[in-house]
Amino acid sequence: MSRARETLFHVFGYTQFRGPQEDIVEHVAAGGDALVLMPTGGGKSLCYQIPALLRPGVAIVVSPLIALMQDQVSALKEVGAAADFLNSSLSFDRAMEIERAMLAGALDMLYVAPERLVTPRFLDLLDHLHEAGQLALFAIDEAHCVSQWGHDFRPEYLQLSILQERYPQIPRIALTATADAQTRREIAERLRLVDAREFVSSFDRPNIRYTIVPKDNPRNQLLAFLREHSGEAGIIYCSSRKKVDETAAALAEKGISALAYHAGMGAEERSINQDRFLREDGIVMVATIAFGMGIDKPDVRFVAHLDLPRSIEGYYQETGRAGRDGLPAEAWMAYSVADLVQQRRFIDQGEASDEVKRVATAKLDALLGLCETTGCRRQRLLGYFDEDSEPCGNCDTCLHPPEVRDATDSAKKALSCVFRTGSRFGAAHVVDVLIGKATDNVKKWQHDQVSTFGIGTELDDKGWRTLIRQLVAYGALAVDHERYGALTLTEAARPILRGEAGFTMRVDTTPAKKGRNIGSGRKTDSWPEATGEEAALLNRLRAWRFTTAKARNVPAYVIFHDATLRDIARQQPDSIEGLGTISGVGDRKLEAYGEEILALLADLG
Repeated sequence: MSRARETLFHVFGYTQFRGPQEDIVEHVAAGGDALVLMPTGGGKSLCYQIPALLRPGVAIVVSPLIALMQDQVSALKEVGAAADFLNSSLSFDRAMEIERAMLAGALDMLYVAPERLVTPRFLDLLDHLHEAGQLALFAIDEAHCVSQWGHDFRPEYLQLSILQERYPQIPRIALTATADAQTRREIAERLRLVDAREFVSSFDRPNIRYTIVPKDNPRNQLLAFLREHSGEAGIIYCSSRKKVDETAAALAEKGISALAYHAGMGAEERSINQDRFLREDGIVMVATIAFGMGIDKPDVRFVAHLDLPRSIEGYYQETGRAGRDGLPAEAWMAYSVADLVQQRRFIDQGEASDEVKRVATAKLDALLGLCETTGCRRQRLLGYFDEDSEPCGNCDTCLHPPEVRDATDSAKKALSCVFRTGSRFGAAHVVDVLIGKATDNVKKWQHDQVSTFGIGTELDDKGWRTLIRQLVAYGALAVDHERYGALTLTEAARPILRGEAGFTMRVDTTPAKKGRNIGSGRKTDSWPEATGEEAALLNRLRAWRFTTAKARNVPAYVIFHDATLRDIARQQPDSIEGLGTISGVGDRKLEAYGEEILALLADLG
């Protein structure tokens, strides 16, 4: 058995590496540089943690968030690794203590923020370690923060190129869960990893089911979705702070354990809510995108979007916070044309360059295409990342194939109506004209006199809104946010109006109520619902884990993941040796908790 495999088993409690993990570990442990793209939940942390334990000296891990540092360090200490962090939450005396431990060779890993790493003081400490041959490696987590194309951009990351200049012989590994080809090139260039070996894993998260629905009373739609996830931990993303507060309050009134998180809240309140989400079971966090990066809670069973994200990368990254433990999870989103207007307004009113705005608009258009596709969502999502795949059989369009029909004539009517009303009005007004609804506004502008008034009897209000939304996604209509969402014709409308091109419409239907088997068939077969004695034992194990975690002041998943508890409940080992074969039970945890777990199993038996 290789040293890497021995470390994997004895320290972390796993018998097998996943995907390219072993190749990455061996490459970095041997002194090579690496750029790693691996989906959330794919095991990125092990790719630098094991080399850090194999190489002499201390590994410096660059991490952007205090919460992430604390959780990672807590988890490493639980398996017996000597790890710590330096950030602004520490007192001066405690920071000095950690620095002394680092210089004394008492640490395997030290987590730092990029801002701290590039200070003259910290670089001086690194120089001392380097001269003593005690610098093991540099790991740069959340490496996409270096990219100015994304919404997680952190300017401090740009300064990390100094590591290559100052310590060229020390291996560096940069890791991210999301990066298209353009972002990948930017990471390599800005971090001076152009000669690094690239490891690109599949972006597929087969345990996540993707569901996207048009908005139709979104609050009620959300409540219906949450009823299928009662008592489960999840994240709900909203586009504004106001909507976060309103949604969290509305859910709390319905008896749901919902908390709010956004940048407008005080730092203490945000910290308390985040801590509750990490440490308590069944908390639903309602948040802006300010929440989530670096959150490593493995038992998040769903991620819901009440508004359209900014890009497919953003959507992928945010939904990827569900199901990190490999168990079934669900990504649900409700969207509308109004969301599109809002996101384009954000882009156009931003201070970025025209080129950045152009790229952002193209990314948003790609996301709209994902929303309106009649094909497999997963196939479309993976295709964006240049990954070929077959239909998954586990997204909403696979499980409930949408009804499609030829809507060329209706499309012509809609496009003509936009033109006849002067390309000055939003979808609601255009629909009123099409169905012959003589509202005050229609009469005011004399649009009850235009040729398209009342010609749309084949569709109802909802049907026309659906068609217009899809014409926007197709590119035949554009939405002018500067004129309050006014619809305008594009060049792509011309062939439809001339009869040179047809238009196929996806018909919005309400899918049949699905059961609780929400994960991919490739996963759920391995994780049937616990019943009877197994369920009772699992609940006892979770209660023990909660009490133990509270006593140790760490999140419950730091003690054991749900997947490990399920294996224990299923196999019910009756010896230390048997317990040691369970995935996720390393030597240190076996020593710390083995007798307690065996006693609990014996007591129940």
